[in-house]
Amino acid sequence: MAKNITSKESNFSQWYLDVIKAAQLADYAPVRGCMVVRPNGYGIWENIQAVFDRAFKETGHVNAYFPLLIPNSFMEREAEHVEGFAPECAVVTHAGGEKLEEPYVIRPTSETVIGHMYSQWVQSWRDLPILINQWCSVVRWEKRPRLFLRTSEFLWQEGHTAHSTREEAFAETFQMLDVYQRIMQEELALPVLYGEKSENERFPGADNTYSCEAMMGDKKALQAGTSHFLGQNFARAFNISFQNKNGEMDFAWTTSWGVSTRLIGALIMTHADNDGLVLPPRIAPVKVVIIPISKDERKIKDELEPLAENIMRQLNSALNGLYAQVDKQYHMRPADRFFYHLQRGVPVRIELGEGEYDARKFTVVRRDTSEKERISVEAIADRVKTLLKDIQDNLYYKARTFRDDNTHDVLSLGELKEFFAKDSSKGGFARAYFSGSSDDERDIKDITGGATIRCMPVDDDTRGPCIYTGHPDARRVIFAKAY
Repeated sequence: MAKNITSKESNFSQWYLDVIKAAQLADYAPVRGCMVVRPNGYGIWENIQAVFDRAFKETGHVNAYFPLLIPNSFMEREAEHVEGFAPECAVVTHAGGEKLEEPYVIRPTSETVIGHMYSQWVQSWRDLPILINQWCSVVRWEKRPRLFLRTSEFLWQEGHTAHSTREEAFAETFQMLDVYQRIMQEELALPVLYGEKSENERFPGADNTYSCEAMMGDKKALQAGTSHFLGQNFARAFNISFQNKNGEMDFAWTTSWGVSTRLIGALIMTHADNDGLVLPPRIAPVKVVIIPISKDERKIKDELEPLAENIMRQLNSALNGLYAQVDKQYHMRPADRFFYHLQRGVPVRIELGEGEYDARKFTVVRRDTSEKERISVEAIADRVKTLLKDIQDNLYYKARTFRDDNTHDVLSLGELKEFFAKDSSKGGFARAYFSGSSDDERDIKDITGGATIRCMPVDDDTRGPCIYTGHPDARRVIFAKAY
């Protein structure tokens, strides 16, 4: 039976959880703050993982794996890093029935253990660059968990690179930021702004942090991915030193960058509707479902199913993968079968009843608009490929239009406070000039009820008077309330 979903207009937070449940994406685990990713959710993650992994390898990176447990002493070597992550760390103190001589931290991120290993592998400039990524899970103990957005354990990738020069490391930082933006926009249909984080929002231990910021359906921002220029901070802490081309000893320049299963939360809050999940076709685990419909079991087995499976094979060949399926849930009413796939976000539904079989024309329904059309057997493969592209483009266009319509220029502190007021009809992204201190930024967060600088766009070099200090040559930034 169809599962009820709260309308996003009445209660966005409950709507989000209802969509996850109806689409069978994830469930709560017996461990506080953790989740079980169900097959439909994991299928989405596998496709996200595949498109990013391909892009990483195209830019020269390779995959490796590093331990889950990190000696506590490693975490203490980089002071800013340990201070930033200490409240979120889970620590193992006993193993094998005995108390450990040194506690182990369950990795919240791997800069420390990877820094240690790089120090063993690097002696000369010829050993650089090292371009390694790993796919794994990390643990950051969450006090207020929310499925996919903030859980105590989550899946992600973390890239870690080491370079012989500052310039090369900085170029790597921006290269990966560009990769993130391209994949998010082209594959996930997520329009993102990217830019530098303020000091308050910077990754602990980084010289500079850059992020991709997306606007969700409730106008809040979501940090969709980050790329960090770590300078020589971790190299000094872990002695990643090498002999340079001049024969002198130097420390490596390092970067790190990551995206996580938070992107599934971004997909839900950007594209889903009050009926359930809506997926961009390029990352949908099932792109097309074919539904044979008849009360006559003989017709189903002898006529409808063979035709449906033939069309499935045609589509899978055209789409270069196992992306089409035949629904055989005959114990359910046709309407419930339709709604089952609609709630799971399948982009295209093909209905094959006795009338369609006799006419050799299918009823084809697109998930994003609910539009129907009749398509002949001969034209089905080409038409579905076109439909999938149209759906992908439409989802991106709708999301970008929503973001642009809810991005406004704010010229004063009073306007900013009004923009984020609870009873305001606005909200969203506020473009404002700002050159204040970290304390000034914290003051603005208090004044606005939680708005922070999401990023300082790298492609926007306009200047104007700071809304807080009045300084005439302030940089333009994006303020928003965020997840």
